[in-house]
Amino acid sequence: MLKNKEFVYDNEELQLLKEIENNEWVEAPLSKEELNQYSQNAKYTKSLQEKKQTTIRFSVQDLAIVKAKAKEMGIGYQSLIQTLVNNYAKGKIKLELH
Repeated sequence: MLKNKEFVYDNEELQLLKEIENNEWVEAPLSKEELNQYSQNAKYTKSLQEKKQTTIRFSVQDLAIVKAKAKEMGIGYQSLIQTLVNNYAKGKIKLELH
């Protein structure tokens, strides 16, 4: 969600908006090359959403703490770990190394 930020359009988007607003836009069929490229892009984007199993070793103490905190929150500990990793990957939380 954009909060107090201006949305910036590129030139192609501005041209498309202008054509739509002026009732000048005409749908053009995609070429086979364009369809193939869009298909490949969609497959790649979908592949980024897939989950991949991995193995991580935790100390017994750390895992016990994570499990206890997850239980307090009413969620599974693996869901908690996934959420932490996802939030870190998206820059929502910072990691401090001591």
